[in-house]
Amino acid sequence: MRVAHRRTTAVRRLTAVTLGLLALTGCGGPDDGPDDRQAATAKATATASVTSAAPTPSPDGTAPSTASSATAPSASAAGANAAARWAGTKQFVQIDDARTAGGRTYLSVRPAEKKPHPRFEAWVIVPGEGPYTEVSMTEDAQVLLSVPLGDAKHPAAYAQDEFVGRLTARPSSDRALLGFDLSFDGQGRVTRVQSLYTP
Repeated sequence: MRVAHRRTTAVRRLTAVTLGLLALTGCGGPDDGPDDRQAATAKATATASVTSAAPTPSPDGTAPSTASSATAPSASAAGANAAARWAGTKQFVQIDDARTAGGRTYLSVRPAEKKPHPRFEAWVIVPGEGPYTEVSMTEDAQVLLSVPLGDAKHPAAYAQDEFVGRLTARPSSDRALLGFDLSFDGQGRVTRVQSLYTP
């Protein structure tokens, strides 16, 4: 009797341990799994997080930005500030580059200095320092060029597109030796360009 009782007790214990192990390992039927409501809540939370963190494209489509981030001043805004400074004045400058876009000519300029040549009736260009600023020309701006950018010692009139072509055809090292007198209107646009004669 004692032996039978011990065997029955051992079987019961073994059965209890087996059921406990099955519960711990998560073995069950096909209906077992994560709760549908918990899964939906987690998915909604993740979607909201991604949506709120995703950057939105800038108006020109070039760089992402967020609505709360402060925008840095653009290069065009910096150019507008410089042009406003020069409105209604005459400036002596170097022109590093020129381009046409939308029927308008744009010049990349930097203030410089000029002084008379010690031996010729010409000018010596003293390069400026600092960055170049892009300014625009009016559609009817006058362009007068002398040697070496023009064909003669005395200034002659050229079309804006021809001026751009002649300037950009020269290497950057040559452009640094050229100087220009610019006249600006009240809105900071260039109304007259004259290159200085340099031998």
